[in-house]
Amino acid sequence: MPSAPPDGDPAPPDGALPPEAVAAAGERGLGVYVHVPFCAVRCGYCDFNTYTAAELGRVGGPPGASRETYAEAATAELRLAREALAGVDRPAETVFFGGGTPTLLAAGDLVRLVRAVDDQFGLTPDAEVTTEANPDSVTPESLAELRAGGINRISFGMQSAVPGVLRVLDRTHDPERVPRAVGWAREAGFEQVSLDLIYGTPGESVDDWRTSLEAALACEPDHVSAYALIVEDGTALARRVNRGVVPAPDDDDLADKYLIADELLSAAGFSWYELSNWARDEKARCRHNLLYWRGGDWWGVGPGAHSHVAGTRFWNVRHPAAYAERIASGTSPALGREVLDAETRRVERVLLESRLVEGLSLEVLDDAGRARVPDLEADGLVERHDDRLVLTLRGRLLADAVVRDLLP
Repeated sequence: MPSAPPDGDPAPPDGALPPEAVAAAGERGLGVYVHVPFCAVRCGYCDFNTYTAAELGRVGGPPGASRETYAEAATAELRLAREALAGVDRPAETVFFGGGTPTLLAAGDLVRLVRAVDDQFGLTPDAEVTTEANPDSVTPESLAELRAGGINRISFGMQSAVPGVLRVLDRTHDPERVPRAVGWAREAGFEQVSLDLIYGTPGESVDDWRTSLEAALACEPDHVSAYALIVEDGTALARRVNRGVVPAPDDDDLADKYLIADELLSAAGFSWYELSNWARDEKARCRHNLLYWRGGDWWGVGPGAHSHVAGTRFWNVRHPAAYAERIASGTSPALGREVLDAETRRVERVLLESRLVEGLSLEVLDDAGRARVPDLEADGLVERHDDRLVLTLRGRLLADAVVRDLLP
């Protein structure tokens, strides 16, 4: 949940959606995202909508303002979502608990929310149900409870295997905790285990990055995400960069590290399916994130959560206390929304689908965009696969520039 919501119109107090959005809901898939905004500490690079216990103050207030009461408020929002989507007979294909640190909630609360999604929308028999987790926020017992409660995929925030790099990122877990947590998840019966890595941290050497990749692969995950560090305005890391305490990430260094990631992951049997994501096979791909990238529908639950239903995008109030107050009063927590016009939806398809291994349909491009394709091919940035445009490895390094060319 990025730090600033987009511009838009006020959302109606009852959360009602345009009739045309409801009529088309779920045609391209339906997922549920649950934002858990609580963290033990605030990482210096993160600009997501998260809060520590100290920032939220004492326990109390309306349900949802604290970790102890959050599941109650989120369950109430799921009931409001069901009312807004009345008549939509489409079970959820994916559920994703993100944050924040979802596993700071009691395992029983996350399981309760899985049941609430099933009660309100239903879940497909093969639904992918994911939770993010920090390695130091789980135990063998909590993982067993999560798995028994229907969560079948877990994504650990590893970030790095090098203690010095973790310190710069303000990550508090011991690197040795990661393989133990993965082992506990396997013992609990998780079908899919993913590890998240970050490269380009100030002071991280190429050898440090190789060490992190090799440590991740030694855990034998099913899926690896590797994200370039972005210095977001307003974060503690941005302030340190602006003061000259640490250097900003270097584009050439980031490119080198991306190539190393692709080389090592490919050699280990992983295949890229999105610019920053590699999986052992198609079954290991994150279906929830694919739903985002392919323009599906999802309902975002929780403070600051964003949703998209058939071209209508909306977002909730950000602070847990404001969210809790709206839920307690029976008012929709949605703060604002926008109805996307056809051109905006086309542009977003170019932005998102071009990131995928199956590429972008040439039909999505306008005449000016199609006219640029031969030059991009000549530059070795894209290849045509039948009627689709797919990034080459060099094109992945320059993906933003490719998109700019396709949207002249």
